Amino acid sequence: MELSKGANAPVPSSEVRVTVSAVAGADLAALLLTVAGKVRSDSDFVFYNQPVAPGVEVVSAEAVRVSFGAVPDDIDRIAFTASLDGTGPADWGRAGPPRITVTDESTGALLAAFTPTGLGPETALIACELYRRGDGWKVRAVGQGYAQGLAGIATDFGITVDDEPAEVQPPSPAEAAPAEVRSAPTTPAEPPRFGHPTVDLSKGHVSLRKSETVSLTKAGAPPLARVRMGLGWDPATHGTRIDLDASVIAYDDRAKKLTNVWFLRREAFDGAVKHSGDNLTGHGDGDDEVITVDLTALPPEVYALVFTVNSFAGHKFDQVGRAHCRLLDDHTGAELVRFELSKGESTTGVFLAMLTRAAHGWNMTALGEYSKGATVRKMVDPGKQFVLSSR
Repeated sequence: MELSKGANAPVPSSEVRVTVSAVAGADLAALLLTVAGKVRSDSDFVFYNQPVAPGVEVVSAEAVRVSFGAVPDDIDRIAFTASLDGTGPADWGRAGPPRITVTDESTGALLAAFTPTGLGPETALIACELYRRGDGWKVRAVGQGYAQGLAGIATDFGITVDDEPAEVQPPSPAEAAPAEVRSAPTTPAEPPRFGHPTVDLSKGHVSLRKSETVSLTKAGAPPLARVRMGLGWDPATHGTRIDLDASVIAYDDRAKKLTNVWFLRREAFDGAVKHSGDNLTGHGDGDDEVITVDLTALPPEVYALVFTVNSFAGHKFDQVGRAHCRLLDDHTGAELVRFELSKGESTTGVFLAMLTRAAHGWNMTALGEYSKGATVRKMVDPGKQFVLSSR
């Protein structure tokens, strides 16, 4: 049955598959919603990075399977989102409309189909929803677009996409004292004072050690304008899949968080910071995820960018072969700085590197500090210490 926007149809099957197909690459996700129209917790957001909830499972980037008998009684409806994966056009208006189908999982019979129209600058949309009616279920064609992308949809339905920034006071004299005279260590371990770079780019490529800082300037050369931070890791051995996520936190000079860029928010500052998209395995040579920064387009309040890698599924870094970050000139592709981190610790987050503003350009510091946190949201407060220590 072909549905128009707002139309509905009964779903007689006990198990169905919802699929999105589009000329551009698209991802399908699902939100389990109560009668209040909100998720019960972040666990009710089912997508490629969190593929299973009761009765709902992501079977591929484009398909979600629903077993109605296993859906909890307090779930009133399941909303399905279609979002562009970043490999093609920037919005649905240029990508062309996606097609949504609902099929019987056991027979493959088509139960309903919907092609939303009238889309423009939106990068994600609520494609359709399955909802309870009496003892059964129905499907409704929705087609509501969101220019804010998947993050906008998630926020509307109660998903915690971001933390509220908190004011941070400058460190007291006691807090600013050297680490060895402090009575109680912090977690992660208190970083050194970065302050003054020990090397610059005048002699070319730089390999950093933990806690070292390099000035991203070169005598006689114009300042760097666009850089790429490539972050990579080796996958787990013995067949275990480990999904790590690269992110960046922007702070002002008082360590107040301005924003995060991560797999739910792939750009910030009008595109001055952009995320390449999610890598689910770590397989392949080179960088697994890339964050591009236009240094000239960052607003003046951005003092520091702290780059993190987190284990979303909860695997510990002692199960990961190694992690690296490298800074490249985005115009030439030349690698400028590299930092290798080969010994993982039994935790779920690591601070890899930090960019900070300096009088005549930017500095990069190799951090290499581990912390708890399966997403970048949990890294915001621990990351403030690095920013304060660079002042």
